[in-house]
Amino acid sequence: MKIARVRYNKKEFWGIIKEAAVQILQEPPFERIRVSKRSVPLAKVKLLVPTLPTKVVLVGLNYRDHAAELSMAAPDEPIIFLKPPTTVIGPGEKIIYPPQVSRLDYEAELALVIKRRARNISPAQAARYILGYTCLNDVTARDLQKKDGQWTRAKSFNTFCPIGPWLETRLCPDDVRIRTVLNGDVKQDSSTAQFIFTVPHLVAYISSIMTLEPGDVISTGTPPGVGPMKTGDIVAVEIEGIGRLENTIK
Repeated sequence: MKIARVRYNKKEFWGIIKEAAVQILQEPPFERIRVSKRSVPLAKVKLLVPTLPTKVVLVGLNYRDHAAELSMAAPDEPIIFLKPPTTVIGPGEKIIYPPQVSRLDYEAELALVIKRRARNISPAQAARYILGYTCLNDVTARDLQKKDGQWTRAKSFNTFCPIGPWLETRLCPDDVRIRTVLNGDVKQDSSTAQFIFTVPHLVAYISSIMTLEPGDVISTGTPPGVGPMKTGDIVAVEIEGIGRLENTIK
């Protein structure tokens, strides 16, 4: 099931995508999913970012093939960091290239959205707290990351977290293909079978540190092949079983 946020006739809705239509939900989908009798044509809606998180929690170095690419040992525990909600944009929106940045990189990631408050849950409980999965681009100012020696500034500019195009509720995240396509050329191409830490492990681990609220995002790391973008580029994150998130650099 594909859950989306859409704009239609200047109004915003949650809905379920069914073939060429969006069936409008009676309320946000976190507590329960109740469909209304109203539907609108998919071709006439604008897809919005499929969640409004209080925080975005991301994981660094979570692919074995990426660790090998960097000649780094796999970490003993997940390496986590945050992006503020002001970084979040939806499908088709512009990624702004800041004037103080000299290298802007793409990082394709599988992300999940939390559906109920989670605190100190176990890996076995994690699936009950996940609303669905989506594509995420962890846009990074690589030069500032190296200059600062930590990640906050490099990851936190406005528009540096495209998410979308919708949430897929029926995805098994254990072995799905993930790619970055830049101007039609494949730049990243791997599988979540390369994960060092599984989704249940990550959700449980992060919930032991901070309370996760409905709508919050956990992003699971990027595979090898990260690289630079320039103004005018079209960058897409493609994940098997979900779809394609496309944005342009402005």
